[in-house]
Amino acid sequence: MQVRLLGPLDVMVDGAPQTVPGLRRRAVLATLALRAGEVVGTDQLIDAVWGTAVPSTAANTLQSHVSYLRHLLPGKSVIVARPPGYVLDVGEGGTDVLLAERLLRQGTQAGDPAEGVRQLREAAALWRGRSLANVTGLVWLEGQAERLDVLQLTIKRALAQARLTTGEHSALLPELEQLSAEYPLDEQIRAQLMLALYRCGRQADALAAFQRLRSELDEKLGLEPSQPLRDMEIAILRQDPSLDLAAALATAARAGAPAASAPPVPLTPAQLPSPVPGFAGRHAELHMLETIRSDGLADPATVTIAAVSGTAGVGKTALAVHWAHQVAKHFPDGQLFVNLHGFGPDGSAVSPATAARGFLDALGMPPTQIPDGLQAQTALYRSLLSGRRVLVVIDNARDADQVRPLLPGSPGCLAIVTSRHQLTGLVATDGARPLVLDLLSDEDARDLLARRLGKARIASDPRAVEEIVTGCSRLPLALSIAAARAATTPAFPLAAVATELREAGSTLDPFDAGDEATDVRAVFSWSYHALSAEASALFRLLGLYPGCDIESPAIASLAGESVDRIKILLAELTRANLLTEYRPLWYSIHDLLRAYAAELLTAHDSPQIHDDALRRMLEHYLHTAHSAVVLMEPYFNSLGLPPAPGGVILAPLASAGEAQTWFATEHASMLAAVHLAAAAGFDTITWQLAWAQSMFLLRNGSWNEQLMVQRIGLEAARRVGDQAGEAHLLHRLASGYAMAGRIDEADDLFRQALRQFQLIDDPANQAVILSSMTVLAGRRQRPGDALKYSLRAHDLFQLAGHRAGQALVLNDIGYAHALLGNYRQGLAYCHRALRATRELDARNWEAATWDSLGYIHHKLGDHRRSISCYQRAIERYQERADRFNEADTLISLGDVWLTLGQTDTACQVWRQALTIFEEIGHPDREGVQTRLARARTESHAS
Repeated sequence: MQVRLLGPLDVMVDGAPQTVPGLRRRAVLATLALRAGEVVGTDQLIDAVWGTAVPSTAANTLQSHVSYLRHLLPGKSVIVARPPGYVLDVGEGGTDVLLAERLLRQGTQAGDPAEGVRQLREAAALWRGRSLANVTGLVWLEGQAERLDVLQLTIKRALAQARLTTGEHSALLPELEQLSAEYPLDEQIRAQLMLALYRCGRQADALAAFQRLRSELDEKLGLEPSQPLRDMEIAILRQDPSLDLAAALATAARAGAPAASAPPVPLTPAQLPSPVPGFAGRHAELHMLETIRSDGLADPATVTIAAVSGTAGVGKTALAVHWAHQVAKHFPDGQLFVNLHGFGPDGSAVSPATAARGFLDALGMPPTQIPDGLQAQTALYRSLLSGRRVLVVIDNARDADQVRPLLPGSPGCLAIVTSRHQLTGLVATDGARPLVLDLLSDEDARDLLARRLGKARIASDPRAVEEIVTGCSRLPLALSIAAARAATTPAFPLAAVATELREAGSTLDPFDAGDEATDVRAVFSWSYHALSAEASALFRLLGLYPGCDIESPAIASLAGESVDRIKILLAELTRANLLTEYRPLWYSIHDLLRAYAAELLTAHDSPQIHDDALRRMLEHYLHTAHSAVVLMEPYFNSLGLPPAPGGVILAPLASAGEAQTWFATEHASMLAAVHLAAAAGFDTITWQLAWAQSMFLLRNGSWNEQLMVQRIGLEAARRVGDQAGEAHLLHRLASGYAMAGRIDEADDLFRQALRQFQLIDDPANQAVILSSMTVLAGRRQRPGDALKYSLRAHDLFQLAGHRAGQALVLNDIGYAHALLGNYRQGLAYCHRALRATRELDARNWEAATWDSLGYIHHKLGDHRRSISCYQRAIERYQERADRFNEADTLISLGDVWLTLGQTDTACQVWRQALTIFEEIGHPDREGVQTRLARARTESHAS
């Protein structure tokens, strides 16, 4: 059996053609046959068969067509279901396309010219008209028909060349004249015509054929004929004996080589390096490369180019070589490989001319027939690849200019290029498909170690493995070095390697494997030394940054430049893959690169540059955080910071929502900034940074982080002797204890903060402390104290002229009355609080008041109104991202639903509260669990 595509699609069974009825059925069979032996996904089949007009029943219809074709084709397993689609398994000659490609290879490589002519004639005879003539109107298959037209032309060229070799120039002339008329710009056909005319004694006609081509190329393309064709013109003018068949054959016989008129026998290069041992993971990236290859098959008019970029040591070459070995079978005409050393240790990159000459040698081109000059060599290289299916791997490229001369020109070929730069020029102008390689996932990093060291050794100490993965920042090169160290000392436990990494801290010393190619520090240096002076200076400053993700205003503050100015430098660092721009103006740098930058900063820059840049970055976080606090709580007592110093750039925040998002995004960086400021001795900035992030940490339920940061800030304020700072940090530390449920510790610290604010005569902040103590007294079930504190706080806010504070405390007074059972008085104060906050447009502060009203109406028996108030409170708390108070109000709301006998609804609400408490680690979760358990018990009892 054979599926025939080189003409109307049909199936030959036992020598007799069988038609395939139905355009869509023919399209299914054609798509599978064009990729015979490969799995074709159902999505690709549907796209090829229906294009943009995909019916809703396409998947079912496709199955029906496959079932029909299985009955039509002999053999039980011709079409095999193989996820994610189907494969047509018909063997090497199962389609006339496969047969034509095989005959083309054999004919051009035949040692006997007559045998070559025979096989090429057989290949040319396979065409029965226009390829896929009865599968029309489908975009993908129309493209494939064009690809088969190119194959037919390649065979015609090869057959003509073989017939010239056997001396058939006279009989060949009419065919060459017809081909030249059909393809007036084809230089290979024109060269064959010129040679045939010359050998027939028609020198003038041969030269006229050259001049016609020159005129047509100039008129239509603005180009000159290629160097080999110009060389042939000169040879004809000189009547060079090498063009004469008899002389060429005699010379070849004496030299024991093919005749000069015959094309060099093309070799099938196999230059791929050995696959990297222990290659692990990269499943998504391998799938992406396969998608790029598949998409290339769908567009027969272009060369497929994959551009793989990534930072030093991330495994670009390993990925490219691993994938190239996987797909080599689809490129039967060979695989070329070159390492351009674009970032080599000695700085001597391979020139495109040297690389092109190496490719010509690998393709079997005799040295005497290789022209001078890169342009001529590139043209010859692409001519040799014409009509062939070759995989070209171009490794370690410096830039697009180094790559372009090495790209194949034949649509059947594929090039995969690796570089530390992103090669945007290659993407923009040459249609390359980009693939940026990131660090390994944790799972893939463990798999890499397991493949190098064995699963048993990895399983013996999972904790050490995790520590090694973390210490290597999931960078494949670093992991490989660590694995090599462990492999060479099999008697040592993995914990010893982990300890070495841990004790080395933020240095790169453990990653020196003894030579430059595997020394992480040296490998990084090759990318660093390719930077401009300004970009390299900025890269060094990034060594000061305490985290992995950083936004452009923070980087601008490090450099003391505007964001617009550093965008240019950041683009250079991103192209070099020393930074990753993972979203607009947000960048990441992995730990080992940051450690390398820190080493460079210490070695090349003065301590003053170091301290100034660090201070600017810390001031950026302080002033941006302070402005975010003001947006989130416009009536909150701010620190009254002076304007940001020169060179400090703030993140642009315009709303409370943006401020909340900024805090959430910069959470880890803000925590690190406090530690960094304290270690550098910037005590004032330390306590101010601690204060500035307190509100977010409290709302977010980050109790442990709140307590840690405020303790650091308190120590810094005391070191610098700042009484106001000490008072502020005592208050924020107390608030952390209170929210964490550590009531007694919170009460003591609140009282210390109150005394401190009394000493410095700050009535407004005294009132703030008393308001916090009111809430605490309520939680301790001391309503009398709560009322006393709230009334005193109101007087102090009034004394300070703080209207927003008075509005806030009106709710405290109302809630304290409610706790005492004075519900009507409580209602009156809470409604006054609502009016006051609305007059001030302080929507944020309504949440607590609605919560108080929910409590009061519940106690008064107005459960529906209570539910409405609690729901409003929850909405406001959600707007503020105040997770603890949202959960606290959900508990109260559940209590109301239980009172109404709606146990299921109550449990549903309590479960929401429990989820929040569990996420923020609050002890009140135990009370919620008790409520849920009691509700389940009562439900079973009833």
